[in-house]
Amino acid sequence: MPTTITVDLIDRVKADVRDLLRDAARRLPHLTYADCRVEVAEGKSAAAENGESKFSGDDYGFAAGVRVLAGDRMVAPGWIGLTLGTADVDDLLHRLREALERAYRRAMVNGEMKAAAREKFGALGESLADTRLHPVDVREDTVRAVYAIDPRALPLGEMVAFTTDVSRRVAAVDPAVKHNYITTLTQLSRELFASSEGALIDQSFALTQGMCYVIGVDAQVSQELYDVLGHQRGWEILAGGVDDPLLGFPPFVDFSLSMARESVELARAPALPTSAGPEVVVTDPHYNTLLSHEIVGHPVELDRALKMETAYAGRSWLLAGLDDHQLGRRIASPLVSAYSDPSLPGYGHYAYDHEGTPARRVTHIDRGIFTGFMNSRQTAAVFGGAPNGHFKAVDASLVPLIRMSNTVFAAGERDAGDIVKEIDRGWYLVGHRIPSIAESRENFRISARKVYEIRNGRLERLYRDGGIMADSRDFLMNVDAVGSDFRLYPIPNCGKGQPMQSKKLGNGGPTMRSRARLAGG
Repeated sequence: MPTTITVDLIDRVKADVRDLLRDAARRLPHLTYADCRVEVAEGKSAAAENGESKFSGDDYGFAAGVRVLAGDRMVAPGWIGLTLGTADVDDLLHRLREALERAYRRAMVNGEMKAAAREKFGALGESLADTRLHPVDVREDTVRAVYAIDPRALPLGEMVAFTTDVSRRVAAVDPAVKHNYITTLTQLSRELFASSEGALIDQSFALTQGMCYVIGVDAQVSQELYDVLGHQRGWEILAGGVDDPLLGFPPFVDFSLSMARESVELARAPALPTSAGPEVVVTDPHYNTLLSHEIVGHPVELDRALKMETAYAGRSWLLAGLDDHQLGRRIASPLVSAYSDPSLPGYGHYAYDHEGTPARRVTHIDRGIFTGFMNSRQTAAVFGGAPNGHFKAVDASLVPLIRMSNTVFAAGERDAGDIVKEIDRGWYLVGHRIPSIAESRENFRISARKVYEIRNGRLERLYRDGGIMADSRDFLMNVDAVGSDFRLYPIPNCGKGQPMQSKKLGNGGPTMRSRARLAGG
């Protein structure tokens, strides 16, 4: 009988993995640190297209990763990632011990090559240094998943029927709805982290998501809309929605029907004109979800800012060098604050990152002043400041990167309706669509799902196919009103790294008013 892989496998290996890491320093000369991650996921998915079932599946994920810091003349890292299957279950401890030894050998060679380069290249070589990790509180902890309907217990047939019914109902909204594609996902995952320092952290996560892609066509105009709803909960969130002031949404079928109607409405609307110069713009919380992601979130990832990710992800407008950065300087209006907080609900919630650091809120902008980055233990040791728990990977076999948790603009004190009523002429942007961002995120062009003209404090004509573009600093400095209507939204596909890691996380914010140029088409 074939071996079945379930999240309960973590219970079987936890003590052995802990002992393996605790014993590593004794067995391996010149080893200064080692950690191991083991992850198991059980999940189901379904898709339907134009009212017909497209595919469905019930599968597992099983992976491990090992990091070692070691060296004789210089300390350097060595990494090993393992994608595992049923044949590895009974031999897992041997596979992990072997991976630990291979990572150790890589670290030793890496350290020797760094030492040789340092000696060979004079002043340039002096830029090479030992790889160090900033100290953190070493924890032993277990974090349980939260759900009403266990993802493992949901019958796949029920999931397929639900997904197909949503697709069928979307197709029936209007003859102008020409295409729809609906997907659903529910899963339970469990992550084990152990280190040679004595950390032993066991975290479980439930995750459920629904995605709607719809095309509305009128005459020669088509409008594609794509959006997701999701949460770290069970199947109940798609069936019944979520009643939460921060992360609330309707049942998935209502969400999808609304998107279908919106695609038709937009196909019948005129295209947004491009303005000659900056205009007054009001951006809603959904639009600011992508704005916070692109012009705050990515630039405050410290591996990116320190040029560790330049080749794959670009740099940061907030840090040109260790002595040339924006820390302590004004980069936004006094009304603007922004932060990353893993304690908020949704996709960006977790208690510990993937090097066992207790996750905590980090403020990036405090009333207009830039105050700090998301970091890892290594980048904290380079740049200073305490680690804040933002070193994450999408899979244990991959090297973690500094990633957003829930990165948001903070709420203000104004009523969102009053912010619009004060405007004689301007523009109201609803929802985000497509970003186009400069390499260092110093300027942006982000399209909206809907743009309304504001005249005499009222929303007037609806426009499609447009958004705004601005210098990031100028946009933030010109913010003159911030609403109290803070909302958090899921981002299902944030890409970073090589190989690409597409990660689920959270972003959000309130309504904001600033100035920017309209970008039509």
